[in-house]
Amino acid sequence: MNQKRPAIAEIIELLGKKWVMRIIWELRSGPLTFRELQAACGDISPTTLNSRLKLLKHSLLVENQDSQGYGLSPLGEELLEIYQPLKGWAIKWQKRL
Repeated sequence: MNQKRPAIAEIIELLGKKWVMRIIWELRSGPLTFRELQAACGDISPTTLNSRLKLLKHSLLVENQDSQGYGLSPLGEELLEIYQPLKGWAIKWQKRL
């Protein structure tokens, strides 16, 4: 992460990477093993999933949860809470298109 850029630019870039939000979303209900997460994400390749998990762990949004697999960290959980108002706004916005 580049500390010279504004924090909002950093998180928008991270969340804009393909599969990142999908992975976070699929972990919303609890930890999943690699294979469970791959199946939940549909057609994500193992290489891409591994790469995104590494990125999300480095960003402190996802963590290993022992034999349960991968789960959201406290920061990842907080991110989902922050997204709830945006979800409501996006639904209203989408209806107006």
